[in-house]
Amino acid sequence: MSLSRLTVLSLGLAALPVSCIAAVPPKAPANPQPVVKPALSAPKPAPQAAMGKFMLNRIPQQGGLALGLAPRGTTRIVVDGQDVDVAPDGRFLVGFGRDYAPSALITAFLSDGSTVTDRVSVVRRAWKIDHLKNLPHHSQPDAEFQRRRPGELDQINAARRMQVESEGWRQSFIWPAKGRISGVFGSQRIYAGQPGAPHGGVDVAGSVGAPVVAPADGVVILAASAPFTLEGNLLMIDHGMGLNSAFLHLSKIHVKKGDRVTRGQLVGAIGATGRATGPHLHWGMRWKAERIDPAPIAGAMFIGK
Repeated sequence: MSLSRLTVLSLGLAALPVSCIAAVPPKAPANPQPVVKPALSAPKPAPQAAMGKFMLNRIPQQGGLALGLAPRGTTRIVVDGQDVDVAPDGRFLVGFGRDYAPSALITAFLSDGSTVTDRVSVVRRAWKIDHLKNLPHHSQPDAEFQRRRPGELDQINAARRMQVESEGWRQSFIWPAKGRISGVFGSQRIYAGQPGAPHGGVDVAGSVGAPVVAPADGVVILAASAPFTLEGNLLMIDHGMGLNSAFLHLSKIHVKKGDRVTRGQLVGAIGATGRATGPHLHWGMRWKAERIDPAPIAGAMFIGK
């Protein structure tokens, strides 16, 4: 079915405290401050359009996250064969990874035994691709990396399987750090014809020790006790409904696993630990298994003088 059938909402905060997903920027201060807009990472929201039996607050697009409102009486929602959590008020999240298919099938199962189904189009995005024809791909992992990496991945995967209660997904997200955007979501390098892994988050350059705060309420699901080989000092926060944030290369972590954190709370400091060429914060987001672009969720970055 065409995009013209799915209802895209412009939901107010009173009705829906998830303005973060609608990419509603925070109110600007009385004295305007410089604004940093991440190049190539935060496309303008598509205009509203009627889209059918479900209601989403934005048109689905690759790397995007949308807030949905299920039909009355919904007890279960399945998106492309995957069960999706539904809040008591009928709200749900759905994310579309960098290379998501051109369409998604959303099905709601109602309490009266009936089903409601929509097939929605997923807008394709153009990613920043750099072709390095004369530069070979990085060397093969050394023995130390191969020895340590499986255990690190076990910790990361175990963290993502945790079930926590948090309403952070209902908030307006803020940037966890402020500075120059040095890396954008979805970008990729092709080394002498061999593709490298697409960039799975957004990078914010900063000095070692610069503060990192929680972008929204959540529960700490991983706080590395020692630097990981790639991620360095890694912190992960679950915001509920399958949505979590990962903060890489930290110089310090100020919270521990199981802590509840609030939006704006100091949780760490920028560093250059792990595989990093300089001090910066890598902020990655996932909704279930889908990697999501954090930039449009946080909106414009206001930097004070």
